[in-house]
Amino acid sequence: MTLSQDNALEQALERAAGDPAYRPAFFKLLLTATVYVPGEAGDDWIAGAARDDGASPVTLQHWEKQDGGSAIPFFTSVAALESAVAGPQPFVALPVRTLFAMTAGAELFLNPKLPYGKSFAPDEVAALLSNDGDALTERQVLEGEMRMTLSEPAEMPQQMVASLTALFAQYKQVRRAYLMQVRDDAEQEPHWLIGLECDSAAEEAIQATGQVATDTAPDEQPVDICLVEEGEAGISHYFIHHLTPFYERRWGSWLRSVKDGAPS
Repeated sequence: MTLSQDNALEQALERAAGDPAYRPAFFKLLLTATVYVPGEAGDDWIAGAARDDGASPVTLQHWEKQDGGSAIPFFTSVAALESAVAGPQPFVALPVRTLFAMTAGAELFLNPKLPYGKSFAPDEVAALLSNDGDALTERQVLEGEMRMTLSEPAEMPQQMVASLTALFAQYKQVRRAYLMQVRDDAEQEPHWLIGLECDSAAEEAIQATGQVATDTAPDEQPVDICLVEEGEAGISHYFIHHLTPFYERRWGSWLRSVKDGAPS
């Protein structure tokens, strides 16, 4: 089924996936939207019909992600939901603020299995609600004995990103690549940090990344490279749960999709 071209939230999501400049507008629109959340079938549910009357408790589904974790899926439209499931699916229509409040502490995923999607970690959801649409973009982490301030770039270095994307197409071991800015001291200028998720032979990919990044960094700014490991705290956690990879081997959308199997 073709997604509605008139759905403003879907259009905002697509723009935000391609350009960070559109993300603040997307987040603000999201908080005013009604979304559609798959639920568990029962006596009070009708397949394909929305329950939004609050007459009975809502049981929301959890779907498995590629990394083995789970997230509560929700969708920008009924058409988007129907495109992501194999058959009739009960769902509930909820204002986003209501959904975020009732699922506090859980990870959510907007439009999984579709070309454009967005994951929401619990602290990002909390930041959106408390800051009225401003997402969490900066965080301090303790790496060893050093406290660093990590932040998503306000503007991506286009030449460096384009060159690295072309490079990673030649290195199949690179699964995902992230980019952020780091300050070791509040008074220092930030420098670039590239995070690589690799299957194997990481050293070769790191060396090539360093060469390309050094040649293409704006104003010859310093660039560091690190490996990103699932399940690790600190920098790896921030990369995976708070940033969008600028390169992803399999999925070309803003954020990775869930697995193609049946919901778990």
